[in-house]
Amino acid sequence: MIRHPYLTKASGKDRESGSCQCCFQYNISLMVSSCPNTVDDAPEPPSQPQLPLERSVGYQIRATHRLLQRALQARLENQGVTLGMWYFLRVLWVQDGITQSELSRRVGTMEPTTLVAIRDMERAGIIRRIPDLSDRRKINIFLTDYGRELETRLLPFAIDVVDTAVTGLSPREVSLLLELLACIQRNLQD
Repeated sequence: MIRHPYLTKASGKDRESGSCQCCFQYNISLMVSSCPNTVDDAPEPPSQPQLPLERSVGYQIRATHRLLQRALQARLENQGVTLGMWYFLRVLWVQDGITQSELSRRVGTMEPTTLVAIRDMERAGIIRRIPDLSDRRKINIFLTDYGRELETRLLPFAIDVVDTAVTGLSPREVSLLLELLACIQRNLQD
């Protein structure tokens, strides 16, 4: 692994410093003079840019997301709810009665994908589609009583997955992780 000469790997065993055994943090040396590499013995720069998977923020977030999805899907399977339905339910539990296009935007899916999920959810008795009173071209999506009941049944599964994922992290570290992820999201928004 290529490392910048000013970065040093800190021990992940010191609970007082806020780090955990499954995580590590890099500390930047404050004094250039303490750097073991001088200009004369610095390694040759690579001929082309390097981004090892273990240092790629995007790759690590994707890998983590896939593991979270897999764990949640395993818990939802026996409840008659697919992972695809889960994302739409999360939005509808917060705000019921939004249009299909707004639901697509909030979940981050294309409208054809949303339409397939909505049809499946309607067949399962989770939602109902009602034409908008002010604009008949728009369809509003409403949860059924059963769709609302699913929140109290399914949300504990998601909480369990998150609790498992952050095992070994302090509340402060979880808060910091969420802040850092929010920062990355803001940096990448259009």
